[in-house]
Amino acid sequence: MEIKYTRHRGHLAQTFIYLGKLFRMFLFQNDWKVLPMSAVIAGLVSMAVGSNLYKSMEGTLMGAFALACVCVWNGFFNSIQSICRERAIVKREHRSGLHITSYIAAHMIYQAMLCAMQAVITITICVSLNVKMPDRSLVTPIPVVDVGITLFLITYCADMLALLISAFARTTTTAMTIMPFLLIVQLLFSGGFFSLPREAMPFTNLTATKWGLTALCAQGDYNSLPMVSIWNNAMKLKNVEIEGEKPFFTVLKYVEDNDLRDDVLMFCAGQNQNPDYAFDKDNLYDCWFWLILWTLIYIGISVILLERIDKDRR
Repeated sequence: MEIKYTRHRGHLAQTFIYLGKLFRMFLFQNDWKVLPMSAVIAGLVSMAVGSNLYKSMEGTLMGAFALACVCVWNGFFNSIQSICRERAIVKREHRSGLHITSYIAAHMIYQAMLCAMQAVITITICVSLNVKMPDRSLVTPIPVVDVGITLFLITYCADMLALLISAFARTTTTAMTIMPFLLIVQLLFSGGFFSLPREAMPFTNLTATKWGLTALCAQGDYNSLPMVSIWNNAMKLKNVEIEGEKPFFTVLKYVEDNDLRDDVLMFCAGQNQNPDYAFDKDNLYDCWFWLILWTLIYIGISVILLERIDKDRR
């Protein structure tokens, strides 16, 4: 009796097979829609907060937070349904010889290209809407390239987290239910925009928004920018009378008459500097390292979960 053995394709061959499948889905199943959606979101954010980005401390913090949120949003929508929508197919093909590492590698390559395109689109929209970019760079000769790398790493980190959820969730409904919770966590635990209890601050290290916001602020030389909120609030009080006098008006007029406004703004900024936002290459590398580390962790957990897909009886 002759025994026939089934020969399965190797890891590399399977990777390219599934990569081709993903690109066909991009073209023919409307997965390309995430690109114009990222352009629309970038445009809305640029119009809302882009006017003060890299011009003042407050504007930079708000703009960096908004850009980090755009990247997280893009990354989540890229892959939140990628695996769970074909979970039954993956289970069947895994039993027939599918290498999970090849399957995840195909998703990694495909999603990396998608995230790179979204980073380029976001930068292009920001520049076309006259959003100020950093004047100096820390790593590459071109500042906008440094910012683009940061946006890519934030997007890709969020993308791989969403891929992990997609590998865990049994249905697309479950994945889409989990996603808003993760978005809220990313927003609240950004580490710089919202005031959190000291006990909660360590949890900010788990989010892509924290490292993305920190990197974008450092690239914009946050600590050298003026702080304008105190001055703007004081201007609102200039006509307030106290016992028939206008003390705020007197002080503000003296400052303006003696051309001391910029000195006051920089003095206020000096009291609110953050060493994590210093224009330092080590700060930027630290942020990039953590974004890459969490990306690799998410990928590793995704592989472990899918390797056990045959035992999943949910």
